[in-house]
Amino acid sequence: MREYSKDEILSLLNAKGRDILSLLSSAESLRSTDKITYSKNVFLPLTDICRNECGYCTFKKTPEDKNARILMNEDKIFNILREADKYGCKEALFTFGEHADETKEVKTALEDAGFHNMVDYLYFICDETLNTTGLLPHSNPGVLKKKELKMLKEVNVSMGLMLETTSKRLMNTIAHEKSPGKDPDLRIKTIEDAGKLKIPFTTGLLIGIGETIEERAESLLEIKRLNDKYGHIQEIIIQNFKPKAGIPMELWKEPSLMEMVKIVAVTRLLFPDAGVQVPPNLNKQNAQVFLLAGADDWGGISPITKDYVNPEAPWPELEDLKIMTEQIGFILEERLPVYEKFISPQFLSDKIINKLETNFFNI
Repeated sequence: MREYSKDEILSLLNAKGRDILSLLSSAESLRSTDKITYSKNVFLPLTDICRNECGYCTFKKTPEDKNARILMNEDKIFNILREADKYGCKEALFTFGEHADETKEVKTALEDAGFHNMVDYLYFICDETLNTTGLLPHSNPGVLKKKELKMLKEVNVSMGLMLETTSKRLMNTIAHEKSPGKDPDLRIKTIEDAGKLKIPFTTGLLIGIGETIEERAESLLEIKRLNDKYGHIQEIIIQNFKPKAGIPMELWKEPSLMEMVKIVAVTRLLFPDAGVQVPPNLNKQNAQVFLLAGADDWGGISPITKDYVNPEAPWPELEDLKIMTEQIGFILEERLPVYEKFISPQFLSDKIINKLETNFFNI
């Protein structure tokens, strides 16, 4: 695998004219298959209370909000999971606002349900999901301690945390000034601890929140450093900022198509063996272009729940996704929430291995 210096990456991210076509050709040449994958999932936000207040977020609510989800109860969760089972979903995506249990109302709800904190509740829900449904848990619970990651590994087939950016400068801007959990050092430590624990992991960048092109290069190189050391990054998401009504960054421009195409192509060059995903619901008109830039995964697509992080952007229907994929010569294929190369006792707990052997295939 070729190594790229920071200066070379910057040159590629600044490419113009025919150099862009050359970049796309280089990225596309690394494709080892014509298959474009997706994971059929169900999205379960256990709470939308969060310690962060990002300038681009519509997910977070305060306890005073009449529409706030203080804590999704067990009965509702498993009613949804049983419905997801009927639809043939394989992935149970669990997420919640970061350190939500620091809020009195969430803490009280957890105690009333018999739990000390959100991680304990998440463990219980994931364990019951494995025991009583055909789904596989994939959790995105924000910044965690190593001991929390170790506990959750027992009941998760994979986990994730968006790095978003390594730019500490953005901690003093509208994007992250009210978001202590977006300190890059905290997020890097969580991703690194996941590597030490051999947890199959999804991470990625959020493009267009005020970062410079140099900071984009530095962010990709940091993910590469972690993956080179631990080999646990299964997928990298390149997500574009989308302005939404009512957010502090409502009037900000989203990144251009060419910016996104170049960062996707460079990501493929740096990570030839990882999945590269661009969310199709955020790029309805341009999604196919990213496949030509080296993307090979559509991410989680749910037939029954919305994208709670981007509720204004519905998932494409699977038939539409199939058509989009096949129009440019690729084949759509469903995958599990853990990539095949990570299905081994080195990366997965005995409980997860037993679940896979019982419900999916022999390992």
